[in-house]
Amino acid sequence: MNDKPVVTRFAPSPTGLFHAGSYRAALFAYIFARQNKGKFILRIEDTDKERSRKEYEDNIIDSLKWLGLEYDEFYRQSERTEIYRKYLKQLVDTGHAYLSKETPGIAAVVGKDGEIRDEQVSRRSEVIRFKNPNKKVAFDDLIRGRVEFDTTELGDFVIAKSMEEPIFHLVNVVDDYEMGMTHIIRGEDHISNTPRQILIYEAIGAPVPMFAHIPLLLSSERAKLSKRHGAVPISSYREKGYLPGAIINFMALLGWHPVDDREVLSLPEIIEQFSLERVQKSGAIFNDEKLKWFNKQYISKSSDTDFVEHAKVFVPEWLSTSSTTFKKMLPLLKEKISAFSEITDLLGQGGELHFVHDYESVPADKLLWKKNPDREVARKHLQECRDMISKIEDNDQLSAESIKTSIWPYAEANGKGDVLWPLRMSLSGQDRSPDPFNCIYILGITESLKRIDSAIQSLS
Repeated sequence: MNDKPVVTRFAPSPTGLFHAGSYRAALFAYIFARQNKGKFILRIEDTDKERSRKEYEDNIIDSLKWLGLEYDEFYRQSERTEIYRKYLKQLVDTGHAYLSKETPGIAAVVGKDGEIRDEQVSRRSEVIRFKNPNKKVAFDDLIRGRVEFDTTELGDFVIAKSMEEPIFHLVNVVDDYEMGMTHIIRGEDHISNTPRQILIYEAIGAPVPMFAHIPLLLSSERAKLSKRHGAVPISSYREKGYLPGAIINFMALLGWHPVDDREVLSLPEIIEQFSLERVQKSGAIFNDEKLKWFNKQYISKSSDTDFVEHAKVFVPEWLSTSSTTFKKMLPLLKEKISAFSEITDLLGQGGELHFVHDYESVPADKLLWKKNPDREVARKHLQECRDMISKIEDNDQLSAESIKTSIWPYAEANGKGDVLWPLRMSLSGQDRSPDPFNCIYILGITESLKRIDSAIQSLS
């Protein structure tokens, strides 16, 4: 087994949108394959015809592509029925499986999630069951160590509803064998499936691959993250303006950490440092705030060109991303947002930066500093600031910092609140906005003077 080229796979069911719980298994399998110069396979397990949907398959494929997880081969189980029929016939012919006459009613069937569920078979007179040899099965899990099961309690389990309708355990084993799988990296909820599958491997004369069962992802309430319980689709994060690198980085550190305990790592760095031995056995908490923190790190270090490209879809129509105004806003936006979708709120009605687009004369009472609500004092400071600002050249050297250098000594000498409150309010008219130096820089000298003049008029 160890001499063979590494082959891993991601084998999702297209029964829901691609979410973090399933994606983390895909990521670990991808990382392990690339680290070992091996092959990574995507296999759509769509034998559940009632629940499988084309739009979910498309969502899986699109999400993997967006995340940059390139697969080397692609399969759909629904297109491999003839292969499964061959193995079913082989198992029946060799006595490892048999046609089981069923009493109309309820029969226990193992679902892909590893849980036993009941399926109505009132219209079925027979199914195909695996003849359990009732023995102990053991395997060495690459994360959990030695695992042993007594298969006696499993009974003769169902592997197909008919020769045309194989179910999870059989198709899973057949595909992994046919595709040359060397390592099965999947969630720990599949551990209970492993003894059944090992029995089938042995029955068809196939080598048993290595298994690595990674810890479950848990919600903040410590419940299993799943399609039905709290998992957010990867496509939703994409729509909110999260970056694929940030999601990969965050997900890789759920249940694994590098030797040097760094947090911000690129995918090549993760591939270089990854080891299954460092994957923890306990469940990992999916923390949205931590993911947001990672995304902020990636946004803050993105180039201006990349930032603009990602920001485009979230910027309102009144502002062009190629405009001088937007370019002036860029450092402030990088500093403030944790996801690109937050740009829409910052520039929208009530947002901190909406003053750039929408401005009305500010009432005199809003211009007064709460600790010294004196109109004449506010007017005097505004006039002094106006005189200083009018002497600043609006050229390529202009910056919020250079504007601050011109005004700050006066503010310190005369009371920062008394000077800066009416100045900021005259420029933005909003309780929440950037400091007055950034406001002047973004608006430009001409527009800033126009607004200050309007405020002075209100106070006169």
